[in-house]
Amino acid sequence: MDVLVLTIIAPDQPGLVEQLADCVAERGGNWLESRMSRMAGQFAGILSVSVAPEQREALVAQLKGLDVRGMRVLVAESQIEQAPKPQLIQLDLLGNDRPGIVRDITRQLTRLGVNVERLSTDVRAAPMSSEQLFHTTALLALPPALELDTLRQSLETLADDLMVELAAYRDNHDGQVRAAGAA
Repeated sequence: MDVLVLTIIAPDQPGLVEQLADCVAERGGNWLESRMSRMAGQFAGILSVSVAPEQREALVAQLKGLDVRGMRVLVAESQIEQAPKPQLIQLDLLGNDRPGIVRDITRQLTRLGVNVERLSTDVRAAPMSSEQLFHTTALLALPPALELDTLRQSLETLADDLMVELAAYRDNHDGQVRAAGAA
């Protein structure tokens, strides 16, 4: 089976996921994994599908045909990962929002050789004030020699108000980020 990674964006409306699922099913494909969300009036998603090699080109053509319905689909070949699994850590970070905060955080992670496996961010109002708080939850793959304390200290140097929590990750194969020992 060939594995394809699809990136989708379209003006949000009911039935978008069904259209994608129809294309995959019509070509005998299997929907493996996905992350999808509505953001600023747009539907955006990424998913991986497996398909028989003889159906691959037909599936790609059918997905590209969704463009006439306003759905843009980008198709990439999946790279089979042969490397040993790195230590996975869940990062929860909260602090005052400011321009450039994502850049600064990801720059620190890159400097330490950390790979971002998943990233979710949002801005929310502080409970007792009108200040905007930046929040991120991420699944990080750490290089073998990196200590958690080094990672925490590095991130905390970005601002005095950043609260950084790191926890070992347990994989339940359900797409959810969980700290070890969490339910």
